[in-house]
Amino acid sequence: MRKYLIIHSLSLTLAIMLQPLNAQDIPESKDSLRSNAVRVFIDCRRCDMDYIRKEIPYINYVRDVKEAQVYILQTQLSTGSGGREYTFTYIGQEEYEGMNDTLVYHSTPDDTRNETRRGTTKILSMGLMRYVARTPLFEEVEINHLGTSELNEVIDKWDYWVFELELDPEFELEESLKSINLENSINVSRITDAMKYELNADMNFSKTKYDYDDTTYVRDRNSWRIDNLLVFSLSQHWSAGFRTDLTSSTYRNLKSSFDLVPSVEYNIFPYSESTRKQLRMLYGIGYSYNNYIDTTIYNKTQEHLLEQTLDIAYRIQQKWGSINISLEASSFLHDFSKNMIELDGYVSIRIVKGLSFNLRGSVAKINNQITIPKGDLDEADILLELQELQTAYSIDGGFGLTYTFGSIYNNVVNPRFGSGRYR
Repeated sequence: MRKYLIIHSLSLTLAIMLQPLNAQDIPESKDSLRSNAVRVFIDCRRCDMDYIRKEIPYINYVRDVKEAQVYILQTQLSTGSGGREYTFTYIGQEEYEGMNDTLVYHSTPDDTRNETRRGTTKILSMGLMRYVARTPLFEEVEINHLGTSELNEVIDKWDYWVFELELDPEFELEESLKSINLENSINVSRITDAMKYELNADMNFSKTKYDYDDTTYVRDRNSWRIDNLLVFSLSQHWSAGFRTDLTSSTYRNLKSSFDLVPSVEYNIFPYSESTRKQLRMLYGIGYSYNNYIDTTIYNKTQEHLLEQTLDIAYRIQQKWGSINISLEASSFLHDFSKNMIELDGYVSIRIVKGLSFNLRGSVAKINNQITIPKGDLDEADILLELQELQTAYSIDGGFGLTYTFGSIYNNVVNPRFGSGRYR
């Protein structure tokens, strides 16, 4: 009898589990409610996507650009005040093709991370309204005006001047190793549409003390540098200016060094489009004076030099990916064999749905190390990188493949056990 009751209970439980549910018994999920929402792909490397999904729940976030009805590219540049300019470019696809827009948000240097993400997310949502208005979810959005504001002319008592001071001490203590590093910097800038001025002063002092085989070794590495840059805007494509550098560095065998380099730059694309694309060519020719700590491998204790430099930088960000490539070359006019050329690049390309390829690297041919001191270095200086070493080349790089598959939607936010990832 007991066995019969157990079997009967199991049968009844299975029957209840297998019984079809009525439609009204099935709760409608958030994704099904948003089945008619506009599909959006946000191309942003440093966005808090969890925060954006929470604040803008009336769209569908897709993880492949080809599945999107709206593609949004976020780019950013530093402003003269030390803040950031965030540019949002909206590109309509499928039935929204041709509905394109560009919105800009400016943060201040005093803004917290929360204030910045709140401001950028707000401007992002405003740009989405023209697309959301064409979907049934427009009823989920309410637009309010917070109040009236009088627009008065802004009077800047600082006249666009920005000052920044930084103190960064570090130390490390171990049984056989003790080190201290002190970095100080002062940055002054004034940036307007017509002119750009920057002054950067940096000082670095480090002392390392270590014990090995009953012997105590003490090594110092010191440097300071003062850079000045003044640039004038000539047109949407041309700029001209000059830079001056004052330098002292035990690592580079420089007791003191002075550079004065007038330069001219041409950008094939207008500077107003620089957040998305730029191809800049900068040429400079200038004078240098070096006073060395130790006699160099060319038997010099000091020398006067003329040097020319050429920098070419190409940058583009599109929905298929991004490219950042720069080429830097220089040579001394008294001896063209003393030269340097370096190529740096980063490429990220979306190949097919869910598959991305990125490549990064740099290669340099180095024939201009005129400051190398004469004589042999001891092992401690080499291991602690206290002195620049002679080399004919430098190469580094890497590549990666990323493949993602599965559901094209990624609307859900679940912060349990930590997330905080940036996409």
